[in-house]
Amino acid sequence: MSPRFLPTRKSPMTALGVVFRPQLPPERLRAVARLADDVGLDELWLWEDCFREGGVSTAAAALAWTERVRVGVGLLPVPLRNVALTAMEAASLHRMFPGRATLVVGHGVQDWMGQVGARAASPLTLLGEHLDALRALLDGERLSVRGRYVSLDDVALDWPPQAAAPVFAGATGPRTLRLSGARADGTVLTASTSADGVRQARRLIEEGQKEAGRGGAHQVVVYLLAATGPDAGDRLRAELVAEGLGAATDVGVAGDADAVAAAVRRLAEAGADTVVLQPTGDEPDPEGFVRFAAEQVRPLVP
Repeated sequence: MSPRFLPTRKSPMTALGVVFRPQLPPERLRAVARLADDVGLDELWLWEDCFREGGVSTAAAALAWTERVRVGVGLLPVPLRNVALTAMEAASLHRMFPGRATLVVGHGVQDWMGQVGARAASPLTLLGEHLDALRALLDGERLSVRGRYVSLDDVALDWPPQAAAPVFAGATGPRTLRLSGARADGTVLTASTSADGVRQARRLIEEGQKEAGRGGAHQVVVYLLAATGPDAGDRLRAELVAEGLGAATDVGVAGDADAVAAAVRRLAEAGADTVVLQPTGDEPDPEGFVRFAAEQVRPLVP
């Protein structure tokens, strides 16, 4: 991949985003996306959770309905996609909406992959091959490869991106974090990641970069489970317990804008470039949560 495709920080500002969770029906996305655009939210993130909503289709719609907000999909499970299709979809979004789309690829939830007959014997090998091929195709290269999972015969995109198209990977375990450092341009961390977890992830990513002989910036995005309002604490605790994180410390935040902003700052100081507020699955007012993030939390985050 040529240097022009490596992402760089344009400023020390921490980007702030919000997740549109797929527990909401797809028809709710238009109102949320337009509001995010209107109130000046930095980023709106979407999930491709099986078997709820498609990541690329919702991203394309959100981008078309808005003018400035950046839209991320975290993440697209690579077992579900041929890498040529991933590249075609990514390139189309980058050309239609320059500088506004972020696509993240990853293992996917293995139980879900098993349900659709796509579970890989070696998820790490599959992700590595997918990342290598995806980055090369988006860079305009013509590829012929015969890997364990990725097989391409003289494949090139007719319409590769015209500008920077960084590829991100979702990662949790040490081996995947090192792989992301070696073969991706950015990494997305789940909401189970504490500030110390961000620091450890940064170290592992840097190890992967060094092993691969790669330099330059590597963007880190982390989700932060957040709740606000009179029942915020109860909703946060219930979700943490449901996710098996009831005993976790320094994970999630409930409270007003000051409390949420302080949690965002802790993650940023630990090495996060972007913090994405993840409302609870039972958030009663998704639009209000977007407005809260943009109008109350954003001014408190440097």
